[in-house]
Amino acid sequence: MQRWFGEAHLITGKNVLGMLAFAGLLVAMTGAAAAAAQAPAGSSRTASVSPGATLTYRHVFKGSYPEFVEIKVRQDSDAATCEIRQLDDESGASPLTVDAPLRTKIFALAAELNRVSGQDLDVKRRVANLGQKTFRWEQGGTVHEVSFNYTLNAQANQLMHIFEGLATQQDDLATLQRRAKYDRLGVNDALLQLEKDLDENLLPEPSELLAALDQIGLDTRIVDVARRRARTLAEQIRSQSQK
Repeated sequence: MQRWFGEAHLITGKNVLGMLAFAGLLVAMTGAAAAAAQAPAGSSRTASVSPGATLTYRHVFKGSYPEFVEIKVRQDSDAATCEIRQLDDESGASPLTVDAPLRTKIFALAAELNRVSGQDLDVKRRVANLGQKTFRWEQGGTVHEVSFNYTLNAQANQLMHIFEGLATQQDDLATLQRRAKYDRLGVNDALLQLEKDLDENLLPEPSELLAALDQIGLDTRIVDVARRRARTLAEQIRSQSQK
């Protein structure tokens, strides 16, 4: 997204282990039965389950394009949201899919940052204004937040680049879909930009673009050069995902 922000896992004694596991199960069942017998009539016991965390990345940079980016990723769901706009535009997030492997990486990095609690990420020297970035961790009633302009923290930078890549990917997809619907002659230019971002490894989950590329590759209303390019990009993404 640099074009936006201006610079950016002996099997031994099998029988013994089986007996131990069975014995443990009996103990657990006996304990549960005893607890139920001691509970008052009509009462129920409900396990306390901590809700999954949500990690938000926000980048506000007035005078750039875009001026506002906000992505929210849930730890327990692939359903995320992404909002990309200018500050004066009406707010409104779009759905974004973030698959389990990438979510695992995102939340592992956040864990290395102590769930962004008590972090001082901003570099202690004068640097150019690159826009304010914010990480916000929410889980149950717990909220941690940290903001910075520029940081040398490796985990924070990795996390930032993932989120910026997701925003680039979503912007490429939205542009492609919009051009295919309203400006078919502009589809090839959108594909060229997508190809550039793909070649520069800016897109964290390019497979999310396959449906749109496949559709364009089959759409006879779109110029042949764009259709061929869409099919080539789809083949490239599929080939990379199999490695």
